[in-house]
Amino acid sequence: MDQTAFIIGFSVMAIASLVIYATGKKTSPARHHTLMHASVTFIAATAYLALTFGFGNLTLDNGTLVYLARYADCSITTPILLAGLVMLAFHEHGKPGETGGFLTAIIVLDVMMIITGLISSLAEAPFAKWVWYLWSCAAFLGVVYLLWGPLRVIATAKGSAYGTCYKKNVTLLTVVWFIYPIVFLIGPEGMKFITDAASVWAFLLLDIIAKVYFAFYAAANLEKASHHASRAGVSRA
Repeated sequence: MDQTAFIIGFSVMAIASLVIYATGKKTSPARHHTLMHASVTFIAATAYLALTFGFGNLTLDNGTLVYLARYADCSITTPILLAGLVMLAFHEHGKPGETGGFLTAIIVLDVMMIITGLISSLAEAPFAKWVWYLWSCAAFLGVVYLLWGPLRVIATAKGSAYGTCYKKNVTLLTVVWFIYPIVFLIGPEGMKFITDAASVWAFLLLDIIAKVYFAFYAAANLEKASHHASRAGVSRA
């Protein structure tokens, strides 16, 4: 267990939560994005605080250390991030049933991905471990399909400005999220090619990119899209 990495994670996430809220837009259409991203980093800070004190750590019979707080964090923060992308795709103009349908489907797949990933980390029999790992990857591919398939089409239909914003945001998040299962695969919960400390630092870096950097990146893209959309509206008028 690398205490230093957890302390850094807590500090970065806690400060980021305050900065995101303090500097974020408090008016529509960006207000809910500010609240959501500030919440994501606050939840991540809470998880890293738990990790710092060793709460929820489970040592398996084979010596593998499973950080349950990490899975609890992801089961809450990733649905919030996905909800933000769904809301961006519809840009608050979707029908409630349609928006709710996509939200339900993508969040269910996401949570199942995390739960099955946890089961894979807890399974000590190789066959069971890799069956659950592949099933987790299948759920992840379902999330990717929704993001890059129907939701991308819907986002593009809302106009080029918001369509571009959506594609930029979803590209960054998809690339980073693809690295998580790779670190899991080569880490102590998987094939044990890297040490526990190395995997902890790798996940910390990924978390900072996916939760802190992404918050500012997404906010900048949304502001730029809103600016272009408002200019286009004035021109048409």
